Amino acid sequence: MKTKIQEIHNNSIKSTTKKYFQMAFILLLSFTSMQAQDKKAKDLLNQVTAKIKSYNNIAIDFKYSLNNAKENINQDSKGNVIMKGNQYVLNFMGVTKIFDGQKTYTIVPEDEEVTISKVNEKDDNAITPSKMLTFFNSGYKYNMDIVQNVKGRKIQYVKLAPTSSKDQRKEILLGIDVQTKHIYNLIETGKNGTKTTLTVNSFKTNQPLSKNQFTFVASKYPKYYINKLD
Repeated sequence: MKTKIQEIHNNSIKSTTKKYFQMAFILLLSFTSMQAQDKKAKDLLNQVTAKIKSYNNIAIDFKYSLNNAKENINQDSKGNVIMKGNQYVLNFMGVTKIFDGQKTYTIVPEDEEVTISKVNEKDDNAITPSKMLTFFNSGYKYNMDIVQNVKGRKIQYVKLAPTSSKDQRKEILLGIDVQTKHIYNLIETGKNGTKTTLTVNSFKTNQPLSKNQFTFVASKYPKYYINKLD
């Protein structure tokens, strides 16, 4: 016959075992849910990438905001960019950048200077407007975040966390228009508290472009100093 002590001991073991099973089950459900979320996020990002690559060219007008409450910094700027493949013309903060597929021409009217440099497009660290629309394909962990209604548009956010500990960015929220699969905005939070937001005001595709759209014409800048870095 079991003694009272043995019975209490056995009941205690059963109770503890049951709790462990419950905890394991909850963790398993959480892990499965996280995997499902990650798959949904990855599927959505893949759809965005496929949509971007389907266009012959893209023209974007955007707003760029930089905020740091600690440093009392609040800056807003507007810009626009035209892209075709890896070629682009970017106008931002009074500076024009033209990339013809081999060289970048940085035109600064304020200084009357043009800087010409080569760019290795195969370099993963080379930042170009075209890469800004597909940067999320590697180097990040991601999962689905909130959904917002913006002027009748359903915007699904995907939270991206850089996998490199050297990355100075804490997280990135990528807002995607659920219907068009176009990027609506990108909210980047730095480890130093700086928040930058890029909002797409206009997104046009397959526009008629001139033959020299991505060609630097030196005769347009007769008084400019030409600075050749390469």
